[in-house]
Amino acid sequence: MADQIDVLIIGGGLAGLVSALELIKAGHSVTLVERKTYPFHKVCGEYVSNEVRRYVESLGVDLARIGVADIHRLQVSAPSGRSLESELDLGGFGISRYRFDNELYQLGKAAGVRFLLNKQVDTVTFQEAQNGSFTALLNDGQLLTSRLVIGAYGKRSKLDRTLNRAFTQRPSPYLGVKYHIQLPFPDDTIALHNFPHGYCGLSAIEDNRYCLCYLTTREHLRRFGAIPQMEQAVLYQNPHLRNVFENARFLYDKPEVINEISFAPKRAVENHMLMAGDSAGLITPLCGNGMAMAIHSARLVSSLSTTFLQGQISRTQLEDQYQRRWSAQFTRRLWFGRHIQQLFGHPLLTEVTVRTFATFKPALRMLIRQTHG
Repeated sequence: MADQIDVLIIGGGLAGLVSALELIKAGHSVTLVERKTYPFHKVCGEYVSNEVRRYVESLGVDLARIGVADIHRLQVSAPSGRSLESELDLGGFGISRYRFDNELYQLGKAAGVRFLLNKQVDTVTFQEAQNGSFTALLNDGQLLTSRLVIGAYGKRSKLDRTLNRAFTQRPSPYLGVKYHIQLPFPDDTIALHNFPHGYCGLSAIEDNRYCLCYLTTREHLRRFGAIPQMEQAVLYQNPHLRNVFENARFLYDKPEVINEISFAPKRAVENHMLMAGDSAGLITPLCGNGMAMAIHSARLVSSLSTTFLQGQISRTQLEDQYQRRWSAQFTRRLWFGRHIQQLFGHPLLTEVTVRTFATFKPALRMLIRQTHG
């Protein structure tokens, strides 16, 4: 017989962990399925907008104890090396996903969230005739039944194909790569260095380390055969990046890599599942706001889920309200993110963009505000 729970959360990144914490505090039974074991690294820029700082601390995450980096300056460079600098009006903090996710996991475990680690959900079935319950089949044959399912499994999953989500029908050309490094660099600055058909973010995290994370195309990797050769042929064209790669101490034996990153629009509700974080919509990394958006969406989905579980709204009302409120909060940010991305990556267009923003810095700040709360 399948286990009976209130909420099943698929995926243990920021959206899944924050949702689990909120729902368990509201008195619901919560099971979270994660295919890895904490702590683990993820491809991520590891910069968090200050718009969620107080909320994160209210969850019990002691950012001061962790020693996060306080970031309030932005540097942008074109492939030629031409650069501009600007203050970040809101600012943010740098923290590794290795540390951040594990802190939230420990809080969730202490609060009573049931974690099923090193497991994966293969299928989810909605039975409307049985008071609208879900049945999830795990890769080890275990069955779980729940009143709600929250999909928080990130940018792409086998489950997306099982659900026949529209964006999976269009292959994405993008590839993400992340390192942790040590080098002399201002710890109050996040840098965005462009190169042909891609861009690389550099910013401080805890323990005097830096996150180096870039987005490029799989075509580059196919052309040059391996990541080190691709980096030397493509990223080194930007002198700032050449200096980083030649002088930094790399702390991984090999980088974290993710393929098929899609920025296509997604739906926040699929087959009655509520999607949160990157599962509901992915903002382009150059906007530097994906982690904050995941936290916002978790707060939204857990609040509405509690209203449903307490019998205050129907499932139809839950799904309608979540889709509408998610769209109202994030659609504009995602739209701006996709259009801002078009300004970068092409050498000539990036050069013109950097020159323009260097002259009219209020325009740069306006664009940043469009993608941040």
